[in-house]
Amino acid sequence: MDTRTIHVRIEGRVQGVGFRAFVERNAFELSLEGWVRNRRDGSVEAVFQGPPAHVEDMLKRCHQGPAASSVARVELIGEGVGVYHGFEVRPTV
Repeated sequence: MDTRTIHVRIEGRVQGVGFRAFVERNAFELSLEGWVRNRRDGSVEAVFQGPPAHVEDMLKRCHQGPAASSVARVELIGEGVGVYHGFEVRPTV
């Protein structure tokens, strides 16, 4: 099975609006591995790993975000790094 791994940063009004829970829920729905966390600069950072079509769908969902959010930018930081098992919400850095 083909697997894609991406590392992204999401900017805008993405903290205090349930963004991490939204990402976690959608990652489980799409059977993705990886993690999500808030950053002290106000952004959200995440890694998604899974079938390329599912990863692409997750990117689209991140551009939308939950209803209370306002996503200004989804930046691809890196690709193809690490092996993940499950999906977790990590502490803020």
